[in-house]
Amino acid sequence: MKKYISIIAFFITLSTSKGQNIIFGKQTFELHNVTGSVIKFEGKKVLKIERDLKALPFDEKNLESTVDDRHYARLLDIADFENGTIEVKMYSQIQNPSPYPPAAGFIGLYYRIAEDDSAWESIYLRPKVGRINNQMARNHAVQYFAYPNFKFQTLRDKFPAGSYEGSAPVMLNEWITFRLEINGETAEMFINDLKYSSFIVNKMLGNSKKGYVGLYVDIATIGYFKDLKVTKRALKVKKEAEKVGDI
Repeated sequence: MKKYISIIAFFITLSTSKGQNIIFGKQTFELHNVTGSVIKFEGKKVLKIERDLKALPFDEKNLESTVDDRHYARLLDIADFENGTIEVKMYSQIQNPSPYPPAAGFIGLYYRIAEDDSAWESIYLRPKVGRINNQMARNHAVQYFAYPNFKFQTLRDKFPAGSYEGSAPVMLNEWITFRLEINGETAEMFINDLKYSSFIVNKMLGNSKKGYVGLYVDIATIGYFKDLKVTKRALKVKKEAEKVGDI
């Protein structure tokens, strides 16, 4: 059963040259090609975000060139995130009617975002396939990409299957605690306070080494976010990863 939200918004906006600003609690977000509001959802204040297709059109015949782009809410409080932890609670729904029937509820985080939006890295989810009864589909529940040179299709074409995608025990229409541990060239993703990570990026490919953090949604997705926490840390020197052969 769909959960309905109050249209009464706890909503504060300011005008900027780049887009609308929203104050959510003690945090300020700048909207980049998304619409956003602070609403009451399941009895709590949350930040609701949807991609603005008028500001940044979508073309299903040119998927890679019109998705995973500059459509997100930028957290303005921290401009120099490089290494550390980003954690948020998020909830994904599909718009009804959906402008893109294959949509999987794309939702996640951008990080190390350059000031001019020219580069960043991201890990996001496709919750619709997280617990589907099809292993090949489950293997696409998590996606890493680096803008602009390594978006999802380029990664599938140029790297072995599974290098930058994976599975995670997630689903639409439920709250997901999503935590990223960023350290140098590596990233780990933790879901719902599980002790061990569900997804690892052994070598990130981004051009921007530090920058902003953002909340991401893509085509046909309604995203709800709360409890965003960003903790900066110094680079941790790790032991060389164990080499694994055929198993």
